[in-house]
Amino acid sequence: MLWGGHSGGLELRKRASGALALHGRFPYNTAAVLSDGGRTGRPRKEVLASRAFEYRVKDPKEEIHLLVGHDFGQPLASKSAGTLDIRDSDEALTFEATISPEMQEVTWVRDAMAAMSAGLIVGLSPGFRIPPERAVPNAEKVEEEDPALGIALIRTIYAALLYEISLVTRPAYPETQIEARNWQPTGGGVLLPETSTAGLGRTLNRWRA
Repeated sequence: MLWGGHSGGLELRKRASGALALHGRFPYNTAAVLSDGGRTGRPRKEVLASRAFEYRVKDPKEEIHLLVGHDFGQPLASKSAGTLDIRDSDEALTFEATISPEMQEVTWVRDAMAAMSAGLIVGLSPGFRIPPERAVPNAEKVEEEDPALGIALIRTIYAALLYEISLVTRPAYPETQIEARNWQPTGGGVLLPETSTAGLGRTLNRWRA
C-alpha cells in the first residue's frame, strides 16, 4: 500500500441529530514533495492526475474506509456501512463522512475529533495501489521535472486503486514509503481517452476476473 498526501481540506460540522459531518477534499494535479533528496539524492515529487481514483470510487461494491493515520484498527467511516459518501471530479476527490453519536464515544474517534478541533490534524492521505502494467498500461509516468537541469523526479499517477483515506497530522513519507515507489524514468505517455474512464473500468474488470 502506498500513501499520498495533501495538507488541508477538512471541515467538521455538527448536525441537529448529534451526528458529526466531516467533509474532506483531496485536490488532483497538485504536486506533493515526498523527499527533498537530502544532501546527495534527487528531490522526488508525486502528482495524482484527474480522476486517478475513479475506478474504486464509482463502483458501489468496492469498499473504501476513512481511517485515522492509515490504521485499519481505527476506522471512522466506510462505504459499506453507508457512512462514507465519496465523489470524484476532474478537480478533486471529495467526501462526507457521518460520525454517529455512538461512534463519537469511541476512544480513537474522540481523540481524532479533539485533535482536529485543536488544529493538530490538518491533512489527508490516501492509501492506494498501482494496478499491474498488464491490466492498465501507462497507469503512471516518471520523468525529470526539468530535463535541462535534471533536478527532480516527478511521478504522475493516472490510475490507482483507492482503499482508504486517512486523517493525518501532516502528510508524511517514511523512507520505506518513498522507496516502494517506481522512480525509474519511463518517458512514457499518458492514458489515452479510450482507456481512461469507461475503458479503465473494463480493463480492471478483466484483470479482477
